[in-house]
Formats: sequence, structure tokens, C-alpha cells
Amino acid sequence: MPAYRSDGSPDLAASLAALPARTPVSEVARRLLDLFTSGDVAPGTRLPPERQLAATLEVGRSAVREALAALEILGIVDVRPGSGTYLRGAASELLPQTLRWGLLIGERNTHELIELRSGLEIYVARLAAAADGSGDLESHVERMRSTLADLGAFARADLAFHHELARIAGNAMLIDLLHVVRSLLQVYADRAVHDDEQARRALAEHEEIARAVAAGDEDAAASAMAAHMATAARRIAP
Repeated sequence: MPAYRSDGSPDLAASLAALPARTPVSEVARRLLDLFTSGDVAPGTRLPPERQLAATLEVGRSAVREALAALEILGIVDVRPGSGTYLRGAASELLPQTLRWGLLIGERNTHELIELRSGLEIYVARLAAAADGSGDLESHVERMRSTLADLGAFARADLAFHHELARIAGNAMLIDLLHVVRSLLQVYADRAVHDDEQARRALAEHEEIARAVAAGDEDAAASAMAAHMATAARRIAP
């Protein structure tokens, strides 16, 4: 856990202004995100308490609470019970403002998010295959293989595989985009597989992706990822 800076709540509160009446939760989140990406707030800064933020923005505490919960899901803030809410990273490490599309809260379309994730993951697989070396994919596949009996651990190994694939691809913006989409999909559905048969199928799909990346076969990597995304979509879609 990083060491947090001294309380900067008064300065943060002064940087915010009241929002129009009946402002939706999404606008509260956007206002906070604008502040966090401005570069004026240092990593580890503690945010003002919910009551103070609500009074400054002239909205209900529930709107502030829901906005902070969404920002926590997206990895932007860290909520520590009994201590407060802290900004997790520097502005350069936060989500670019172009990712505010309306995906933060409300107006989400699960099917469109699934399609977006599929397209991004397929492109990442192609980039990874084109890169020099396959990174540490095999160790993540082995983790999946060894955790077939523990679906929670299997899901974590699955996610680690995709993170490693994105790292190999070497595109920071793609990594940010995928983080947003995966986090938003987690709001709707449990990403974990639900039985042994699904786990074994997912394992086989990841093995195929890893083989294609290791062989440097871009078309095979993209095709294998497309097949995997199709089965994943069927698990997630409502």
C-alpha cells in the first residue's frame, strides 16, 4: 500500500464548483475525473469527505457515493474504510479524458461493450504476435491449468493472461481502454467461468492464443482470440 500524502481536502474542495440541480451521478463522476486528470492533484492525495463534496457540488451524498464507487471500480481512486478516499495515480496514469464517453455511469450498453472488448482483444492478440517474443504467457496458462478446480483462482489467472498479452502488445492506450471496458463489464456480470466444462474450454482457447503468439502468427492469434471472445461473450451477455 503506498504512503499517502497529507490531507489535501480543502484545496480539492476549493477546486470544485456547484453542479446544476438534478445533476446525474455520471456528471459528478465526470467533474471529479476532470479534476483528477488536470494534473493539479498529486497521487495519494486524500479527497474531501463525501459530505463536503456533496455540499460543494450541491448534490446529494448518495450521488457522490455512487460516483466514487464507479471511480474505484475503474481503478482511479482507492476507498479505504475508516481512512478516506485517495487518488491512486498521477494524471498521466489515469484514464484519458477521451474515455469519458458516457461509459462511467449510466447509458451503458452491455452488448456494445462486449463488441468493443472483443475488437480490442483481437487487435491486442495480433499486436502481441507481431512483437518480439511471447512474454510470460505460458506461465499464466500453467496457472489456469493448475487452478481448474478453483474457479475464482482460474478467473484471476485468466485476467492475468490478458494483462500480459496487452503488455506484450506494447500499446499503453489499448491497455487503458481494455481496463475501462473490462471494469464496466464487471459491473454487469461475473466474468468467472461457472463450471468445469467452461473452464476447460477457456483453458484450451488460451493455449491456442499462446501458441499463435509464440509462433508469431498474427492471423492465427487474432483468429484464436476471436473464437475465445465469442464464447466469453455468451457467458457475459444478459
